Amino acid sequence: MSEIEGIDTESVSAWFSENIPGSAPPLTFDLVAGGRSNLTFRVTDSAGNAYVLRRPPTSHVLPTAHDMGREYRIISALGPTSVPVPPALGFCDDESVNGRPFYVMAYVDGHILRDGPAAEKLLPEPARRNAGLSLADVLADIHAVDVDAVGLGDLGRREGYIERQLKRWYGQFQQSRDQTGRDIPAVDSVYDFLVTHVPAQGRAAIVHGDYRLDNTIVGDDGAVRAVLDWELCTLGDPLADIGLLMVYWVEPEDDFSALGVAPTTVPGFVRRAELIERYGERSGRDVSKIDFYVAFGYWKLACILEGVYARYTGGAMGGDRSGFEAFAEQVGRLADAAEEAAGRL
Repeated sequence: MSEIEGIDTESVSAWFSENIPGSAPPLTFDLVAGGRSNLTFRVTDSAGNAYVLRRPPTSHVLPTAHDMGREYRIISALGPTSVPVPPALGFCDDESVNGRPFYVMAYVDGHILRDGPAAEKLLPEPARRNAGLSLADVLADIHAVDVDAVGLGDLGRREGYIERQLKRWYGQFQQSRDQTGRDIPAVDSVYDFLVTHVPAQGRAAIVHGDYRLDNTIVGDDGAVRAVLDWELCTLGDPLADIGLLMVYWVEPEDDFSALGVAPTTVPGFVRRAELIERYGERSGRDVSKIDFYVAFGYWKLACILEGVYARYTGGAMGGDRSGFEAFAEQVGRLADAAEEAAGRL
């Protein structure tokens, strides 16, 4: 068997034979998503069955990050609920098998919409509209899960979520500033505003942590078939998810995208206001202070990206570091967007 980075094909194939009923070796492994986040492989067996394997990156692994057992626990717990997740099939914590823990889930057929051309090619306009409405409905379903009933009541602290997040990310931003010497006044001013205007938290719920269209699989009709990438999931204030979704949900007239590209600028997708209204109706939650959570979402992304920028400029991540002035400029634009959203409160 040929080797692929991140997979011991012989050892993992043997584990499949012992632990995944119906799998038929030999197996082929194709990397479908990689980088500093978790590595995702499509696994195909000789009978044409398809699976997905997730494992941590092969380098730069932080001690508390990339917890495969935690991710597997979450999707296993959500499987019997109305939340669409890929069926969890098996978890391996024996690092002698593949160097790091990994888990396997069923392959869900459908589309991941990463940019406008993909959205135009894969979905007609009515399906694009349905994708937005389905995204809002599924988020409300996530936030409606009884965490104690599904065994996730100890996933994280329930109260004071925003306060803890503000402390965490502002601390990281200050460390980044010590490394780069860059002064971004909007990050400081927005922090000062947010920390004194935190809305009273409603009932705690599952917080996905990175909920956006391209972290889901949608069908030909636009309906969400599976929510992916649960590595940041915890318990807390669910409105943080809808605020961050608004940050990612770029409209045609917007002058920049938080991620650089966005599928939602092409015709057919609903507007932010309709998404918020739909989520509010489906969830029964008060969304009147949504601008706070939008400001927090922009601000948090600015802090995170400044940390990545600091690591690159410091040489910690290796490789070609050219072009990162534009990356640094994006941090400033996110901070300015946070300030603008805060100003609407």
